[in-house]
Amino acid sequence: MTMKILNKSMMVAVAIALPAIASAQEPSDSITAQELQEIVIEAPKIIRKADMDVLYPSKSAVENSKNGMQLLNNLMIPTLTVNDVMGSISASGQAVQVRINGREATVEQIRSLLPESIKRVEWIDNPGLRYNGAAYVLNVITSNPSAGGSLMVSAQPALTARFGNYFADVKLNTGKSQWSVGATYKMTDDIKAHRDYNETFTYPDGQSLTRAEQPLGGSVDDNRASAWLTYSYINPDTTVFYASLQGSRNISAKEKYEGMLRLSNDGSDIYLDNGNGSQGTTPSFSAYFEQHFPQKQTLVVDFGASLYNGHSFSNYQELMPETANVLTDVSTYITDRNQAYAVEADYIKQWNMKRLTVGASYNANRNRSTYRKLDNSVFHQKQDKAYFFAEYYQRVNNFTFTAGAGAQYTSFRFRESNQGNSSWNFRPQASVTYSINSNHRLRLGFSSWQTAPSLAETNIAPQQIDGFQWQIGNPNLKTSNSYMLSFRYSFSLPRVDGTFGVRAFSSPDAITPRLYWEDDRLITTFENSRGFQNIVFNLSPQVEIIPEWLAAAGSIEYRAERMKGSGYSLYNHNWSGNAQLMLSHYGFVLSAQYTKSARTLYGERISWHEDLSIIDLSYNWNKWQFGVGMLMPFGKYDQGSKQLNHYNSNVKHMRVDLRIPYISVSYNLQWGRQKRGAKKLIDVDANADRSSTGGR
Repeated sequence: MTMKILNKSMMVAVAIALPAIASAQEPSDSITAQELQEIVIEAPKIIRKADMDVLYPSKSAVENSKNGMQLLNNLMIPTLTVNDVMGSISASGQAVQVRINGREATVEQIRSLLPESIKRVEWIDNPGLRYNGAAYVLNVITSNPSAGGSLMVSAQPALTARFGNYFADVKLNTGKSQWSVGATYKMTDDIKAHRDYNETFTYPDGQSLTRAEQPLGGSVDDNRASAWLTYSYINPDTTVFYASLQGSRNISAKEKYEGMLRLSNDGSDIYLDNGNGSQGTTPSFSAYFEQHFPQKQTLVVDFGASLYNGHSFSNYQELMPETANVLTDVSTYITDRNQAYAVEADYIKQWNMKRLTVGASYNANRNRSTYRKLDNSVFHQKQDKAYFFAEYYQRVNNFTFTAGAGAQYTSFRFRESNQGNSSWNFRPQASVTYSINSNHRLRLGFSSWQTAPSLAETNIAPQQIDGFQWQIGNPNLKTSNSYMLSFRYSFSLPRVDGTFGVRAFSSPDAITPRLYWEDDRLITTFENSRGFQNIVFNLSPQVEIIPEWLAAAGSIEYRAERMKGSGYSLYNHNWSGNAQLMLSHYGFVLSAQYTKSARTLYGERISWHEDLSIIDLSYNWNKWQFGVGMLMPFGKYDQGSKQLNHYNSNVKHMRVDLRIPYISVSYNLQWGRQKRGAKKLIDVDANADRSSTGGR
């Protein structure tokens, strides 16, 4: 009897001690679940850290996903908009830098991840100096799956249009090495579209001319393919090596519109044929090396290179319908052969509650553009950027402090004209976080970054847009500075997680277009403006309505903006947001999404990305997933802009017939024992520049 009591007492003691032991052995951002008979102890799925939110996928989220993109969507991060059908990841209308184990990745590489291999997801909405000015960073951390290899294939064809996504990836492991080979194809071919476009020109003498375009039709193409081969070697706690060879092909990306043009000073209708597009191939190579030393010291080196061979074009033609007499015929054709190289080295020293990071990087772009319509004129541009930074991180009780500073040197020059510019810019950054408790956190941050002018903004080669509009770059532009002050409150309540935030942004010398008349030509060039400021309020909740069954997430945002340039001062304010509802049970997942894009002011133009809706139903059975869905089941697809310039005011709406039903089939096969993919702590940017043709 005494032994039975003693045994029961020991079992109770073990049950009490197990969570504490697991907590002591695991890192502070880990989630553990210990099971003793019928007792299951689970940590929260969202951990609020000083510099990020850490999300741990639930069992149902993993089971209902067949690739990494689906899992990100099932996590329902409130601010994040994940669109597996369109192949995009964004937040508050801005691009999100996605990473896998610290190294920058593409949507295709995110899609190739096995859901079972994703240990956690790090959501960083206030990136540090290491991320070089990124607005948001999503870092997916993978762990060692139980398989030694995997095969993933998926197809998502549309039923009424030439639209779809196709994907395949194979991973194989040998000792401490892993090989991965894969390919993807995205088809958007001859999708029906039209453009609503009206514009008014005002001449220097005060006279005006209005051109109203009545759409007759059009089409949109976006066909892309890519393939990759990667190799990684991992010796835990000592050495990591990663190499990747990738090729991507822009098969066809173009827009074509037809319409009848009516001028305010002439009652005759004019037939309009307008289009633009691009095509090209980009091979790229990257290599990463990480070495750990005693006393928590790490040295990391990253190298990347890419080459772009391709062309961009635009065509604009006006003619009389009855006689076919050509009134205006303008075409631009630019061939690019551009190279990019980048290297970065960082030293990281860690203590118990402190971290110091010191780094340096160098980026080089060598661009060669040939203008076919300008007697094959060739322009060479050389761009160089060097960046040095140091960042210090420390925790003191409930406070966390981060402070850092960087210096960036930027230089660009055209060989033919010997025109260009160079500058040094200072980049400070700091933040302080106060954790009220495990469920509530406040953070105040300040960040800064620089934006170098692009190839299109500085190239002096004139581009004709239509009968009297031209675009000419400005080689005397200077690198612009940006500053942001942000406040964020994060909360976790029963069944509700979310954030409330305020961001104040200023760019006193933002690079923006500038329009002026030169004789009878309206010229678009670029300038360092007199300043752009905005303030944005954001509320992003996630609500678990019925645990493991029904959840909702979304974000609502209000922005107020002011822009000043040569001869103008403009203001803008509007509401935007996104909403997602997901019902899952018995292997079925029903989800609905709606996105209302923000109307953002920049220069003298208010522009917006896609207003989009999706509804999708999928069923998971063993290694298979079957689904049906509809793009734009409600609402109207809209992407466009509104220009407020005194000389040229216009409103443009791009309407695409995207009310498209589709089906999807996915298959995942795993076997053996699989190694973890290489983890990168830094990632350089070696993206080759591309020319872009001007357009209406």
